[in-house]
Amino acid sequence: MKTLSEYLIDAEKAHGHMCPGQVLGVRMSMLGLSEIGIHDPKGKDRKNIIVFVEMDQCATDAVQSVTGCSLGKRSMKFMDYGKMAATYLNVATNRAVRIVAREDSRQKARELFPEIEDKYAGQLEAYKLMSDAELFNMMDVTVKVALE
Repeated sequence: MKTLSEYLIDAEKAHGHMCPGQVLGVRMSMLGLSEIGIHDPKGKDRKNIIVFVEMDQCATDAVQSVTGCSLGKRSMKFMDYGKMAATYLNVATNRAVRIVAREDSRQKARELFPEIEDKYAGQLEAYKLMSDAELFNMMDVTVKVALE
């Protein structure tokens, strides 16, 4: 796996700019892949992962850039729930986790960088530094998928 900085560079190239959603999507995907035992999502593990994204925002592009999953490859599924959340499934092991961005992370970001007036710029920097536990709630889930 790459470093956070390397993934952020990839995400910015794919999305066209860097924003807090990109950082959340990258961090969420790094955590999700690690939790389900996917170490090479664009290589040897590429056929073992499906991601269910619940948002149609910037973070989805970051999820795609980290995981290599896409709608066109049928390895990304869009569930229009309007949540900053994604479920990562390892189809080889059936291990799955759902990761949801915490609502209170925005306020924690503001507290971490009160000197940054632009709230998005503050979130961008804070989300790089905050712990996974401060950013996300994660739960084990069961996903039933008909693989054809």
